[in-house]
Amino acid sequence: MTVWSARRSRRTEDVPSRRSAASGATPLPDASLPATTDWLVRGKDGRLTAYAPVEGAVLRWTEQHPGGPGWTGPETIPAPGIDPHLSIAQGADGYVHLVALRRTRLADGTPATDVVFALQYQSGLAVRDWAVVGNPYPNDPELAGRIGPPAAVVDSEGSLHVFVRNVGGGICGRASVPSGKWNKWADLKGSGITGPIRASITSEGLMELVAPTEDHVLRWTQETKGVKFVRAEDVPARPEAGSLSSERTGPGRLTHYWHDAEEGTVHAWRPSDKAPSALGSGAGTGPVALLRTAVDGHDCTIMARRDAATGRPALAAYPTEDEALGATWTLTGEPCVGAPALAVDGRGRVVMAAFGTDGTLRVTRQKPEPGLALEAWQRV
Repeated sequence: MTVWSARRSRRTEDVPSRRSAASGATPLPDASLPATTDWLVRGKDGRLTAYAPVEGAVLRWTEQHPGGPGWTGPETIPAPGIDPHLSIAQGADGYVHLVALRRTRLADGTPATDVVFALQYQSGLAVRDWAVVGNPYPNDPELAGRIGPPAAVVDSEGSLHVFVRNVGGGICGRASVPSGKWNKWADLKGSGITGPIRASITSEGLMELVAPTEDHVLRWTQETKGVKFVRAEDVPARPEAGSLSSERTGPGRLTHYWHDAEEGTVHAWRPSDKAPSALGSGAGTGPVALLRTAVDGHDCTIMARRDAATGRPALAAYPTEDEALGATWTLTGEPCVGAPALAVDGRGRVVMAAFGTDGTLRVTRQKPEPGLALEAWQRV
């Protein structure tokens, strides 16, 4: 499938940007933490929202109208003590859950590390105060301080589930219940996890977890809704530690993607595959942003990543679950930090977003013509 994009960026003239009140400029994402791709979200009203965690806060940009082109922001959501790494989960109700690790000190100076979350009900409206989920080691601050960044998913009943890498290299998880209370932390076992966990849910409401190790992708699945996770078939692979992502590609099916740790190429796998499939050439960094949508009436999976050689965003697309056809990566825009994100806007157009090396939000949209041609990048 041919992908074309314009390189030139232009600044939005009709909507003045608001910078962080604390610094006067938009801070850059923390490059020492794993990148994420779930930071661009469409609300129930059709407007897109972009989130960026920075020291002590989360920055938020919101479309003024569904489909743009104007944006408001960045607005500052106070988040004292959080690591600048967010897991963002959205349920069928459109509510957005921002999940992070918070590191503070108790009154006696003892360090405290907790998973926390904040809830946004509607695009552009206030975010509720951060609530504490806790950690798997409430009586051992030293062990609590060594847990990995959280992964989050909202189940078909609207309950939030969070997962962290524990100190043994496996996974611990905790789930909320409809009453608002939380179940106890559960040890899901596993070992050797080297990077962030990915939590996803199928079209049938079954959750699945994947996590990288040096020579496998570990998996946990549910046999039916509401039951405990069980260890599933591991995937022989060499995933880059911070590169796992997943997408619904069929009824009850997820396809998992990662960058190969040695070659940097994108690989895809689902349980029906004998072995992972390579998608295109060239190396990328971080996770692959994924979007399944129709292009010219064809069911396609669109991928975006940060190119390893140039630092620029790169885009590719192929017919969903037909990895044998391969994919061709096309560079677009200027160098970025972190990982790009993908979404469909309120007008049904594919949107690709990235943060420039100056910390500004950059956005491009699908042109109103056949194929996947992109407009010139807009600097928000």
